[in-house]
Amino acid sequence: MHSTETLRAVQHIRRMSGGSQSHLIRASDKNFYVVKFQNNAQDIRILANEYFAGKLGRLLGLSMPEVKIIDVSEWLITNTEELRIQSAGLSIPCSSGLQFGSHYVGDFWQQEYVFDYLPESLFERIQNHREFSLVLAFDKWTGNTDGRQAVFTKQERGYRVTFIDQGHCFNAAAWTFPDLALHGVYYKNHVYKHVTSWISFDPVLSRIESIRESALWEIAKAIPPEWYKHDTQAISLLIKTLYNRRALIRDLITGFRMSSRNPFPNWVQRKEAAIENIVL
Repeated sequence: MHSTETLRAVQHIRRMSGGSQSHLIRASDKNFYVVKFQNNAQDIRILANEYFAGKLGRLLGLSMPEVKIIDVSEWLITNTEELRIQSAGLSIPCSSGLQFGSHYVGDFWQQEYVFDYLPESLFERIQNHREFSLVLAFDKWTGNTDGRQAVFTKQERGYRVTFIDQGHCFNAAAWTFPDLALHGVYYKNHVYKHVTSWISFDPVLSRIESIRESALWEIAKAIPPEWYKHDTQAISLLIKTLYNRRALIRDLITGFRMSSRNPFPNWVQRKEAAIENIVL
């Protein structure tokens, strides 16, 4: 099932920051991947979430890294002292076998700078800045309980944003959907200043609302079963719930719009008011 998808880890580069204690690894396709291990400090389901949500995001056209399954050998673990996880005060080796890999953002060989933050004054220089509203629809759909994570790379004419870290979609290991208004949103309001109406969330919102359940199954069947402890009932329920949640996205976005953050100050109310008057 994984023969065409799985890559081999060939070289450890360095540790990465973050709660999942990922590592940067060069794979058999000569590309670099941020790898999260089955025995990461969060939960094994984080790997399933990253793969499932990452594939969904790319299917919808969002700027997310390519995701892969990375086979890390016992030999590489044994012969690389840095390949360890800190857990409960102990330092233990990373697990071998099938791990999750997210394509490294930026050009590693050119030592391209990747920024975790850009000041508001540079926002208009982000070539794909309108994707912040598109990924909001995605995060509300998938129940991302983390703040929206993004990194920025320098381009010839400005910058480009890439949306990373999908591990807390589906409420991390819980696979539930608390749906609080401020879940899954970026921590700064200025990224939403171009939002004026529902059109600002298209084409991603329309693509989600029209996606077929079979497309969700097609992605899910490639997830290594050990990443969800072979709990086929849980993965089946997750897919069915996600499919049914398509009808909730507009309500969830409205909840955020009406929150104390007032994230969409340029939202145009005229058309909505006119429709309400017709209904009344």
